[in-house]
Amino acid sequence: MGSAVDKPRNNGDRVAVDLSEGFGERLLGQLLDRAHEMPPQLIAPLVAEEISRVGGRDVSIHLQDYEQRTLVPLPGSGLTVGEPVAVDGSLPGKAFLSRRAQREQRADGTRMYLPLLDGSEEVGILSLTLDTVGPEDLRLLRRLAGLVADMIVTKNSYTDQFFQTRRKGRPMSMAAEIQYELLPPLSMTTPQVAVAGALEPTYSVAGDSLDYALNDDILHMAIIDAMGHGLNATMLATLAMGAYRHARRADADLADLYTIMDAAMDAEFGPEQFVTGQMMRLNITTGNLEWVNAGHPAPMLVRDHRVTRRLESPPALPIGFGGSSPQVSSLQLARGDRVIAFTDGLVEEHKISGEQFGERRLIDTIERVSPLTTGVNQLVRRLTLDLERGRGGVTSDDATLLIVEWTGGSADHLAAPDL
Repeated sequence: MGSAVDKPRNNGDRVAVDLSEGFGERLLGQLLDRAHEMPPQLIAPLVAEEISRVGGRDVSIHLQDYEQRTLVPLPGSGLTVGEPVAVDGSLPGKAFLSRRAQREQRADGTRMYLPLLDGSEEVGILSLTLDTVGPEDLRLLRRLAGLVADMIVTKNSYTDQFFQTRRKGRPMSMAAEIQYELLPPLSMTTPQVAVAGALEPTYSVAGDSLDYALNDDILHMAIIDAMGHGLNATMLATLAMGAYRHARRADADLADLYTIMDAAMDAEFGPEQFVTGQMMRLNITTGNLEWVNAGHPAPMLVRDHRVTRRLESPPALPIGFGGSSPQVSSLQLARGDRVIAFTDGLVEEHKISGEQFGERRLIDTIERVSPLTTGVNQLVRRLTLDLERGRGGVTSDDATLLIVEWTGGSADHLAAPDL
C-alpha cells in the first residue's frame, strides 16, 4: 500500500491522506494482530513485551475486585506483581475512579496509572514507568490501555484466571456465582444516558438481579427480587430474568412483558413462589420514562442532588401470582435527573441496634453523597459503601441498587470520522 491516497473534498477537489503506519499504529496493530489467537495466560507477557518497545518497564495490571474496593494485581510472566491497592486514597484508585490517567514523578522516571476501560466499564488499572511522558506518549498510552482492557474482557470468556483474581481468594457462594454470570456490565455511560448498579452482599447474593439493554433510543431496565434465599432464589431469579430478556427481545411492550414473565414463572413454579420486580423503559432522546412496578419499593427521583419525589404507581401483583395486565406509569424527566431503583433489602436491613435502616436514612444518604460524586458509577459505589457503614456492616438480605441518569442530547458526533 502506498503512503498516501487522494480523498475527495466536498467541493470536488482531492486532498492527499497519509495512510502510512506510524510507530504508535504499528505498536497497537502488532498487539492486536498477535492477540487474536493468543491464549489468555499469555496476554500479560504480550502486553509487557509491547510496552517495553516504547521504553516502558515495571508493568503491572490491577483488576477491580467484585466489591469495587480494591485493585487486585493480575499475575503473569513479565508483569510486576505487587500487593492489592485500595481504590480510596491511592493514586491508582484516583485514576480508576476518575477514568483519567495519573502520573507520579519518581527518581527513576514517571510512573503512569492508566484506567482500563471497556467502553465505559471500569476494568482496572495499567501501570508502567517511562523516563519521560509527553503529549504524544500519553495519547499512545491511553489507546494502549483501551486495547488491553478490550483484550482482558474478550479473553475473560475463555478462562477463570480473571475471575479468580477479582475474587481476591475469597469464597463466593454457588448462588452468587450464578448470578454474576447473568449480569450485564455494572455500568454504562453514553453522552445521552448513564446507568450503574450494584448487588450486595457481593459474595453471597442469591435472589436479587438486574439487567439493562440500550436498543436504539430506548434504554430497557429491570430489577428483580426473588423470594427466599440460596440456590432456590437464584433459580427463580434466573427464570424471571430469562423471561424478561426473551420478552424484551421480542419487542413486547411493558404490560405484555410483565404478562410473559408472570406466565413463565407460574408455569414452572406455581403461585407458591414468586419474584417482585420493576421494569422500566427510558427514551434517551426525549427523556420519557415508563415503568411497571410489581411489588417493589417506589423508585426515587433525584434532581439537583435532592430526592424530589417517589415514583408511585398502581401496584401490580408480584410476578408469578397470575396478575392481570398492569397499568404502565410514565414521567417526563428533566436533563440531569437521576432515578434510583432498589430492592427492599436496602432499607429493611436492621442495624446492630435492631432498628430498620429505613427509607428516611436512605434519602439522607443519597442527598449527602450525591453532590460529592461525578457520574452514576461513582454514586452507586459511594452509596453502597456508605449504606453498609450506616447499617453497621450488616448485610443479611440481598440488596440491589440501580441508578440511571438522563442527560439527553445526541451522540451522532461520535460516529463522525476525525481524520
